[in-house]
Amino acid sequence: MGFVVVTHPFHPLTGRRLEILYVKRRGADMVFVCAGGVYGSITLAQAWTDRGEPAQALRLSAEGLAAVDTLVRGIEGR
Repeated sequence: MGFVVVTHPFHPLTGRRLEILYVKRRGADMVFVCAGGVYGSITLAQAWTDRGEPAQALRLSAEGLAAVDTLVRGIEGR
């Protein structure tokens, strides 16, 4: 079946290459069940691997987050 690389930035195995044991569907999504070594079998959404769509590079900066906070506080009337 091959291998996948975990790409989800907050997954404890980010950057690790895992062997795919089998593939299955969960609703409209596809998941990979992989050999996770000491973790046993690990189920990963396709989006969390190198076979998923690339994550968007556009993220808010600290200044952008501060502006959102100011906007929300203004809407809430604080």
